[in-house]
Amino acid sequence: MQARSALFDLYGDYLRPRGGRAPVAALVRLLAPIGITPPAVRTAVSRMVRQGWLRPTRLVSGPGYLLTPKAARRLDEAAARIYRTGRSSWDGRFDLILLTGALGKREATRLAFLGYGALGEHTWVAPRPADEADAVLQEVGVAYERFSATHAAGSPTAADVAGRAWDLGALARSYEDFVAALRPVVTSVNARSSDEEAYAARFHLVHTWRSFLFRDPQLPPSLLPPRWPGASAASFFDRHAARLRPAADRHVECCLQSIARARMGFSEL
Repeated sequence: MQARSALFDLYGDYLRPRGGRAPVAALVRLLAPIGITPPAVRTAVSRMVRQGWLRPTRLVSGPGYLLTPKAARRLDEAAARIYRTGRSSWDGRFDLILLTGALGKREATRLAFLGYGALGEHTWVAPRPADEADAVLQEVGVAYERFSATHAAGSPTAADVAGRAWDLGALARSYEDFVAALRPVVTSVNARSSDEEAYAARFHLVHTWRSFLFRDPQLPPSLLPPRWPGASAASFFDRHAARLRPAADRHVECCLQSIARARMGFSEL
């Protein structure tokens, strides 16, 4: 797990609801249980400051970092997609983007995050429009046209179009692998486990699940193969994320409070 990615998870899942700020000491302590070293945390924080995701701030508990408005918006959008059982509504329209040139890897990844799949080098499609797509394309300077399109009756079907834009077979296997890999991690946490153990298990669960934001456009059931494993994987995630949340929250609160108390005690000396 990379330190930068783990920091996004930490801020998005635990610190955003607590004001989106934390002292450096807390960031180090909260990432230690998942194997992120202090130097790696500090390097990742510096990189996120340069990229406009964090800004330095002075807290009662010491020097810290606060989410920028841009980061807060991105994390809120991600949270809405992470904690979902699935989007079932669809009006039958695709958002279709025709490009005059090819996209670079970075821009293609950003479109994929927004739910778009490639039908060809110059054609991208999504089951619902994303406003941010315009900003991505304007930033890279590629001319494009954008349409709201319905699929004509006949062959191929709308589901066939989805099958061309996204590798649903590979995505299905990824969901099955996710449940197989994370089941022993989360089920090993029981009533005898510590809050820190629950926090570490839940962190790995959410971190792995978050990767589907870049791969799953959350297609409606009508465009998916029957017995879609993404549905059972979402149920698995929701169940264990909720079960482990109280203990994980207690661990986070304990770390934040102990660092604050230590800082206050030091200042009184």
